[in-house]
Amino acid sequence: MRIVLSTLAFAALAAAHGYVDNATINGKVYTFYQPYVDPYINPAPQRIARPIQGNGPVQDVTLADLQCGGYAAGGVVGSKPAALHADAAAGSTVTLRWTLWPDSHVGPTITYMARCPDAGCTSYMPGTSTVWFKVAETGRSGTSNTWGATPLMKNDNAGATYTIPSCLKPGYYLVRHEIIALHASYSYPGAQFYPGCHQLKVTGSGSTTPSSLVAFPGAYKATDPGVTYDAYKATTYTIPGPKVFTC
Repeated sequence: MRIVLSTLAFAALAAAHGYVDNATINGKVYTFYQPYVDPYINPAPQRIARPIQGNGPVQDVTLADLQCGGYAAGGVVGSKPAALHADAAAGSTVTLRWTLWPDSHVGPTITYMARCPDAGCTSYMPGTSTVWFKVAETGRSGTSNTWGATPLMKNDNAGATYTIPSCLKPGYYLVRHEIIALHASYSYPGAQFYPGCHQLKVTGSGSTTPSSLVAFPGAYKATDPGVTYDAYKATTYTIPGPKVFTC
Protein backbone atom coordinates (compact mmCIF):
# COMPACT_ATOMS: atom_id res chain seq x y z
CA MET A 1 0.00 0.00 0.00
CA ARG A 2 2.82 2.39 0.85
CA ILE A 3 4.38 1.82 -2.59
CA VAL A 4 1.04 2.41 -4.31
CA LEU A 5 0.44 5.64 -2.42
CA SER A 6 3.96 6.86 -3.14
CA THR A 7 3.47 6.12 -6.84
CA LEU A 8 0.18 8.02 -6.90
CA ALA A 9 1.71 10.96 -5.07
CA PHE A 10 4.63 11.04 -7.51
CA ALA A 11 2.26 10.96 -10.48
CA ALA A 12 0.24 13.84 -9.03
CA LEU A 13 3.35 15.91 -8.38
CA ALA A 14 4.75 15.18 -11.83
CA ALA A 15 1.79 17.10 -13.25
CA ALA A 16 2.28 19.68 -10.56
CA HIS A 17 0.95 23.16 -10.30
CA GLY A 18 1.28 24.02 -6.62
CA TYR A 19 -0.02 24.86 -3.17
CA VAL A 20 1.19 26.58 0.00
CA ASP A 21 3.52 24.18 1.79
CA ASN A 22 4.24 26.21 4.95
CA ALA A 23 4.09 29.66 6.52
CA THR A 24 6.10 31.74 8.95
CA ILE A 25 3.77 33.52 11.38
CA ASN A 26 5.06 35.48 14.40
CA GLY A 27 8.45 33.85 13.86
CA LYS A 28 7.07 30.30 13.96
CA VAL A 29 6.96 27.94 10.97
CA TYR A 30 3.66 26.10 10.40
CA THR A 31 3.35 23.18 8.01
CA PHE A 32 0.17 23.54 5.97
CA TYR A 33 -2.18 20.79 4.85
CA GLN A 34 -0.28 18.23 2.78
CA PRO A 35 -2.75 16.89 0.18
CA TYR A 36 -0.67 13.84 -0.77
CA VAL A 37 0.22 12.84 2.79
CA ASP A 38 -2.37 13.99 5.36
CA PRO A 39 -5.35 11.98 4.01
CA TYR A 40 -3.39 8.77 4.54
CA ILE A 41 -2.34 9.43 8.16
CA ASN A 42 -4.47 8.23 11.08
CA PRO A 43 -4.98 10.23 13.20
CA ALA A 44 -4.78 13.12 10.73
CA PRO A 45 -2.21 15.83 11.58
CA GLN A 46 -3.67 18.94 13.21
CA ARG A 47 -3.04 22.00 11.03
CA ILE A 48 -3.89 25.68 10.86
CA ALA A 49 -4.56 25.29 7.12
CA ARG A 50 -7.79 23.90 5.72
CA PRO A 51 -7.79 20.93 3.32
CA ILE A 52 -7.23 21.64 -0.37
CA GLN A 53 -7.97 19.64 -3.50
CA GLY A 54 -4.31 18.98 -4.27
CA ASN A 55 -2.02 20.85 -6.65
CA GLY A 56 -4.68 21.26 -9.33
CA PRO A 57 -6.90 24.26 -9.97
CA VAL A 58 -10.47 25.38 -9.45
CA GLN A 59 -11.73 26.50 -12.86
CA ASP A 60 -15.31 27.57 -12.15
CA VAL A 61 -15.87 30.87 -10.31
CA THR A 62 -19.34 29.72 -9.20
CA LEU A 63 -18.12 26.73 -7.14
CA ALA A 64 -17.84 26.74 -3.35
CA ASP A 65 -14.32 25.39 -3.94
CA LEU A 66 -13.25 28.87 -5.07
CA GLN A 67 -13.31 29.90 -1.42
CA CYS A 68 -10.70 27.62 0.16
CA GLY A 69 -10.23 24.78 -2.29
CA GLY A 70 -12.15 21.53 -2.19
CA TYR A 71 -13.42 18.51 -4.06
CA ALA A 72 -16.58 19.49 -5.91
CA ALA A 73 -15.65 17.24 -8.84
CA GLY A 74 -15.58 14.30 -6.43
CA GLY A 75 -18.94 15.10 -4.89
CA VAL A 76 -17.73 16.83 -1.70
CA VAL A 77 -18.24 20.57 -2.08
CA GLY A 78 -15.80 23.01 -0.58
CA SER A 79 -13.13 22.68 2.09
CA LYS A 80 -13.64 22.22 5.84
CA PRO A 81 -12.31 23.90 9.01
CA ALA A 82 -8.84 23.16 10.36
CA ALA A 83 -8.21 22.13 13.97
CA LEU A 84 -5.85 24.94 15.03
CA HIS A 85 -5.18 28.68 14.88
CA ALA A 86 -1.83 30.45 14.64
CA ASP A 87 -1.24 33.37 17.01
CA ALA A 88 -0.47 36.49 14.98
CA ALA A 89 -0.02 40.14 15.94
CA ALA A 90 -1.89 42.82 14.04
CA GLY A 91 0.63 44.73 11.93
CA SER A 92 2.90 41.70 11.49
CA THR A 93 3.86 40.17 8.13
CA VAL A 94 3.17 36.55 7.23
CA THR A 95 5.31 34.66 4.69
CA LEU A 96 3.66 31.86 2.69
CA ARG A 97 5.97 29.43 0.88
CA TRP A 98 4.49 27.63 -2.09
CA THR A 99 5.76 24.44 -3.63
CA LEU A 100 7.86 25.29 -6.68
CA TRP A 101 5.55 27.13 -9.04
CA PRO A 102 5.76 26.43 -12.82
CA ASP A 103 7.00 29.35 -14.90
CA SER A 104 4.19 28.76 -17.42
CA HIS A 105 1.59 29.73 -14.79
CA VAL A 106 2.04 33.51 -14.57
CA GLY A 107 -0.48 35.47 -12.55
CA PRO A 108 -1.24 37.53 -9.44
CA THR A 109 -1.09 36.56 -5.79
CA ILE A 110 -4.06 37.80 -3.73
CA THR A 111 -4.91 37.54 -0.03
CA TYR A 112 -8.23 38.09 1.78
CA MET A 113 -9.29 37.85 5.42
CA ALA A 114 -12.66 37.17 7.05
CA ARG A 115 -13.59 37.53 10.70
CA CYS A 116 -14.69 34.27 12.35
CA PRO A 117 -17.13 34.03 15.28
CA ASP A 118 -15.82 34.80 18.75
CA ALA A 119 -15.55 31.05 19.41
CA GLY A 120 -13.00 30.72 16.60
CA CYS A 121 -12.71 29.36 13.07
CA THR A 122 -12.59 25.64 13.86
CA SER A 123 -16.27 25.08 13.10
CA TYR A 124 -16.90 28.12 10.89
CA MET A 125 -17.85 27.91 7.22
CA PRO A 126 -18.54 31.31 5.59
CA GLY A 127 -20.72 29.86 2.86
CA THR A 128 -21.77 32.56 0.43
CA SER A 129 -21.87 35.31 3.08
CA THR A 130 -20.18 38.64 2.32
CA VAL A 131 -17.40 38.42 4.91
CA TRP A 132 -14.12 38.78 2.98
CA PHE A 133 -11.89 41.86 2.67
CA LYS A 134 -8.73 42.02 0.59
CA VAL A 135 -5.48 42.72 2.46
CA ALA A 136 -2.81 42.17 -0.22
CA GLU A 137 -2.35 41.78 -3.96
CA THR A 138 0.57 41.70 -6.38
CA GLY A 139 -0.19 41.64 -10.09
CA ARG A 140 1.84 42.35 -13.22
CA SER A 141 4.69 44.86 -13.19
CA GLY A 142 3.65 47.06 -16.09
CA THR A 143 3.74 44.93 -19.23
CA SER A 144 6.83 42.98 -18.17
CA ASN A 145 7.11 39.26 -17.47
CA THR A 146 7.27 39.92 -13.72
CA TRP A 147 4.15 38.85 -11.81
CA GLY A 148 3.07 38.26 -8.25
CA ALA A 149 3.80 34.55 -8.77
CA THR A 150 7.28 35.13 -10.27
CA PRO A 151 9.28 34.89 -6.98
CA LEU A 152 7.66 31.50 -6.33
CA MET A 153 9.14 30.06 -9.53
CA LYS A 154 12.66 29.92 -8.10
CA ASN A 155 14.24 27.22 -5.95
CA ASP A 156 15.13 29.83 -3.31
CA ASN A 157 11.41 30.73 -3.06
CA ALA A 158 11.22 33.73 -0.74
CA GLY A 159 7.49 33.24 -0.44
CA ALA A 160 4.43 35.40 -0.93
CA THR A 161 3.69 37.79 1.92
CA TYR A 162 0.80 39.71 3.42
CA THR A 163 0.59 42.09 6.36
CA ILE A 164 -2.21 41.83 8.89
CA PRO A 165 -3.77 45.32 9.08
CA SER A 166 -2.50 47.03 12.24
CA CYS A 167 -5.90 48.55 13.05
CA LEU A 168 -7.75 45.23 12.87
CA LYS A 169 -9.95 44.31 15.81
CA PRO A 170 -8.45 41.36 17.75
CA GLY A 171 -10.11 38.00 17.28
CA TYR A 172 -10.19 34.96 15.06
CA TYR A 173 -9.74 35.30 11.30
CA LEU A 174 -9.82 33.06 8.26
CA VAL A 175 -7.23 33.97 5.61
CA ARG A 176 -7.80 33.14 1.94
CA HIS A 177 -4.68 33.23 -0.24
CA GLU A 178 -4.53 32.39 -3.94
CA ILE A 179 -2.66 32.47 -7.20
CA ILE A 180 -4.67 33.04 -10.36
CA ALA A 181 -2.88 31.31 -13.25
CA LEU A 182 -3.31 33.20 -16.51
CA HIS A 183 -1.37 30.87 -18.79
CA ALA A 184 -4.77 29.49 -19.66
CA SER A 185 -5.74 31.68 -22.59
CA TYR A 186 -4.35 29.27 -25.19
CA SER A 187 -5.49 25.96 -23.74
CA TYR A 188 -8.30 26.61 -21.25
CA PRO A 189 -11.44 28.80 -21.18
CA GLY A 190 -10.34 31.48 -18.73
CA ALA A 191 -8.10 31.51 -15.67
CA GLN A 192 -7.20 28.79 -13.18
CA PHE A 193 -7.57 29.48 -9.45
CA TYR A 194 -5.37 27.99 -6.71
CA PRO A 195 -6.94 29.05 -3.38
CA GLY A 196 -6.24 27.90 0.15
CA CYS A 197 -7.21 29.07 3.64
CA HIS A 198 -5.58 29.17 7.06
CA GLN A 199 -6.76 30.26 10.50
CA LEU A 200 -5.36 32.98 12.77
CA LYS A 201 -5.93 34.32 16.24
CA VAL A 202 -5.07 38.01 15.85
CA THR A 203 -3.88 40.02 18.83
CA GLY A 204 -3.46 43.78 19.23
CA SER A 205 -5.22 46.94 20.30
CA GLY A 206 -7.05 47.79 17.06
CA SER A 207 -10.77 48.32 16.86
CA THR A 208 -11.54 48.33 13.13
CA THR A 209 -13.96 45.93 11.52
CA PRO A 210 -13.59 46.36 7.72
CA SER A 211 -16.60 47.05 5.53
CA SER A 212 -17.04 46.71 1.73
CA LEU A 213 -17.00 42.93 2.06
CA VAL A 214 -17.31 40.32 -0.69
CA ALA A 215 -18.32 36.65 -0.91
CA PHE A 216 -16.66 33.55 -2.39
CA PRO A 217 -18.07 32.52 -4.73
CA GLY A 218 -19.42 35.86 -5.89
CA ALA A 219 -16.44 38.23 -5.82
CA TYR A 220 -15.28 37.17 -9.29
CA LYS A 221 -17.20 36.78 -12.53
CA ALA A 222 -16.07 34.62 -15.43
CA THR A 223 -16.20 37.73 -17.62
CA ASP A 224 -14.00 39.94 -15.38
CA PRO A 225 -11.05 41.45 -17.29
CA GLY A 226 -8.68 40.00 -14.69
CA VAL A 227 -10.06 36.52 -15.40
CA THR A 228 -10.30 36.58 -19.22
CA TYR A 229 -6.94 38.36 -19.56
CA ASP A 230 -4.43 37.11 -22.14
CA ALA A 231 -1.07 37.04 -20.35
CA TYR A 232 0.76 36.67 -23.65
CA LYS A 233 -0.10 40.22 -24.71
CA ALA A 234 1.80 43.29 -23.53
CA THR A 235 -1.13 45.04 -21.85
CA THR A 236 -1.66 46.19 -18.28
CA TYR A 237 -3.46 43.84 -15.95
CA THR A 238 -6.32 44.64 -13.55
CA ILE A 239 -6.49 42.33 -10.53
CA PRO A 240 -10.06 41.12 -9.93
CA GLY A 241 -11.99 41.70 -6.73
CA PRO A 242 -12.32 44.73 -4.43
CA LYS A 243 -9.68 47.28 -3.49
CA VAL A 244 -7.17 46.41 -0.80
CA PHE A 245 -8.35 47.38 2.69
CA THR A 246 -6.13 49.92 4.45
CA CYS A 247 -6.33 51.23 7.99
